[in-house]
Amino acid sequence: MKISIQGYNINYKITGEGEQTLVILQGWGTKLEVYDSVAASVNHKYRVVQFDFPGFGGSDEPRESWGVDEFADFFTEFMKALGIKEATLLGHSFGGRIIIKLANRENLPFTIKNIIFVDAAGIRAKLTGKQKRKQRRYKILRKILLWKPIHAMFPELIDDWKSKQGSADYRNATPRMRECMVKSINEDLTDLLPGIKQEVLLIWGDNDTATPLSDAKKMEAMIPNNGLVVLSPAGHYSFLDQPAVFRNVMRSYLKAE
Repeated sequence: MKISIQGYNINYKITGEGEQTLVILQGWGTKLEVYDSVAASVNHKYRVVQFDFPGFGGSDEPRESWGVDEFADFFTEFMKALGIKEATLLGHSFGGRIIIKLANRENLPFTIKNIIFVDAAGIRAKLTGKQKRKQRRYKILRKILLWKPIHAMFPELIDDWKSKQGSADYRNATPRMRECMVKSINEDLTDLLPGIKQEVLLIWGDNDTATPLSDAKKMEAMIPNNGLVVLSPAGHYSFLDQPAVFRNVMRSYLKAE
């Protein structure tokens, strides 16, 4: 289904007809279909909303460079458009960043009943000495190679080098979404964690390398009211790596057995 929000055509779907609502906020660069198994775990008791953020899946791309706050603003308008007054929010990876922001805002037009973080982002990792040196080398090399006279001499080689830099998510993104990604991941939300007043369930893969288990431990220590469930063996998509266990955890927590 499509809905127009702020002039953007937004892809979404709703399954289940329960009295309570669960809204899934996706990870960076994913499509809403990735979370079908998550929705299926509880949509016999819950109304589950899946959607693609602007620039993701089947939704229009942002017209400007967005950071976490702009994505949170959009989500607020999305909830208004669907008439949702209260919901449990589940955030995977990037979706977790947006929920952290929302949970610290006052006067939201909807109530966040409780929160489920699945391999959520929001804590900016400190660079090691090796990573810092690599970053400095990249910046120096990039400045040299993109100098017009040099680029004019070897345009194809340099463009090929550029296309191989950064993470897979970064390389696969459009120029506008790359801007959004850099703007979002450079913001450390650690200081906002104590401001989350809702009950939080943390579900994490023990082998997650994108948002490591140490992030979950830090969230566990800083969020006032929470519980942590570690799935093993599982990575950044713990709900896909351990679907049966994940389903049981969701149904137990949301009382949807």
